[in-house]
Amino acid sequence: MSKLLRLAAAAAVSASLTTGLAAAQTGSMTDTGPNSHNKIELKTKNSFKQQNNNNVSASNSNGQNATTGDAKVHNNTNAGSASTGDASNSNSTDASITVTNGSGVDWGSMGNSSDPSASMDTTGPDSHNTIDISSSNKVSVTNNNDVSVDNTSTQNATSGDAKVSNNTNGGSASTGDASNSNSSSFTINVSN
Repeated sequence: MSKLLRLAAAAAVSASLTTGLAAAQTGSMTDTGPNSHNKIELKTKNSFKQQNNNNVSASNSNGQNATTGDAKVHNNTNAGSASTGDASNSNSTDASITVTNGSGVDWGSMGNSSDPSASMDTTGPDSHNTIDISSSNKVSVTNNNDVSVDNTSTQNATSGDAKVSNNTNGGSASTGDASNSNSSSFTINVSN
């Protein structure tokens, strides 16, 4: 008879339990027989694992060369003037990289929405009754971020020759400016 009562009580307890991330666990037991052994056991176990692997690379390579020509005034009776124009290069790079990794999990939902509850009522004489409630939450998040930025600028600026030679009345010769310019800007944000 005691075995039948325990089986019936176990069936009643299992029918009244609800589990999950959103529902609270509850259990109740009433009208147990004498000398019976009854137990309500509520266990919650939640596990979450996430791994983010981010490989971000930004590279800028800039090669520039600016050269002005030669200006020569040579072998003239009355020399005039000679000049060359300016030679210039310009390069500008702007890069913005944003990586955001979120778990997409509401950490508060790892437990139940309310506290678990269990009750026993009207238990038989000399019966042994226990309630055991346990909860386990495990969260593991691994972030591997590899960020690489490479900026290479190679520039060369050469001004040409200015020569005045072998003239009866000398003139003038001038060469223009030779210039290079490079501007780089990198903004990288990684948020895990």
